[in-house]
Amino acid sequence: MRLPADELEKSLTEFQIVEDTDGTILGAVGIRFSGQYALLHSEGYSDFSVADAARQLFWERIQKLAAHLGVFRIWTQERSPFWKSFGFQPPNREILSRLPRQWKNEFSGAWLTFQLKNEEAINEALGKKFEPFIAAEKNEFSKISEKVKTANLIITIVGFAVGIIGIGVAIYLFVHRSPFPR
Repeated sequence: MRLPADELEKSLTEFQIVEDTDGTILGAVGIRFSGQYALLHSEGYSDFSVADAARQLFWERIQKLAAHLGVFRIWTQERSPFWKSFGFQPPNREILSRLPRQWKNEFSGAWLTFQLKNEEAINEALGKKFEPFIAAEKNEFSKISEKVKTANLIITIVGFAVGIIGIGVAIYLFVHRSPFPR
């Protein structure tokens, strides 16, 4: 596929392969994960007559990996009609803004994307689920903060009182027990 082998070697663990019964590699596809997104890249086949069958196997494997890692969306720049037949579509401007920055810088061209999970619904549900916890934590933090302020005020008042008493004692001793003869 004339891909830069030296660069791809650094990312060897990103590749899934399909081999025949003799152990001959028939195809490979790269998949990279970044947070809640996956990038399908560097697709290659030794025999393109098996490409669609291999893609079917890759797609099943990619879905399992993505589900295991909590991926919301898969991105690709592969142009095979196979990927479009599985629902990959060009993203609109709002969805394209979610593309991880490192991929924007590393890859150029038109993108296709496939939504595995509804990001907005999950984030909204998580937000609602954790709202009571967040509110309780804020309440607890404000209580502790008030206690710290009160303790700080008491320590400051006691410090000033001890300081004033110390200065008073020093003045008293200086006046009544003067080391200098009168």
